[in-house]
Amino acid sequence: MNAHPVVAVFGVSQEPAKYGHKIFKTLQAKGFTVFGINPKGGQILGAPLYMCLADLPQRAHTAIMVIPPAALPQAVRQCIDGGVKEIWFQPGAQSQEAYDLAVQAGIAAQDGCFMAENGLW
Repeated sequence: MNAHPVVAVFGVSQEPAKYGHKIFKTLQAKGFTVFGINPKGGQILGAPLYMCLADLPQRAHTAIMVIPPAALPQAVRQCIDGGVKEIWFQPGAQSQEAYDLAVQAGIAAQDGCFMAENGLW
């Protein structure tokens, strides 16, 4: 049984230098059940990229946002509809509107790096 929460990473890129890619790769290597979300779809490290949260094969507990601030409110709405319990807004992927939406929906919202705060980097 996996002791880690199921994680959805919004903004996963196929480019190894980008943080969405690095976060996904590290979580995968550390044994997390992790799903990448990118509206373009595709694949990363042998795993499919999903176009939206609703497409995931199982419910995510935690969402990590690595997307532009303008895209955050729509992503948070996906999380609300999908029953996500916790959202991490990575540095550079922050929006007061999105944060407030999450909190008002009862989601634990965190401004900070999921990886650093959980000792993964």
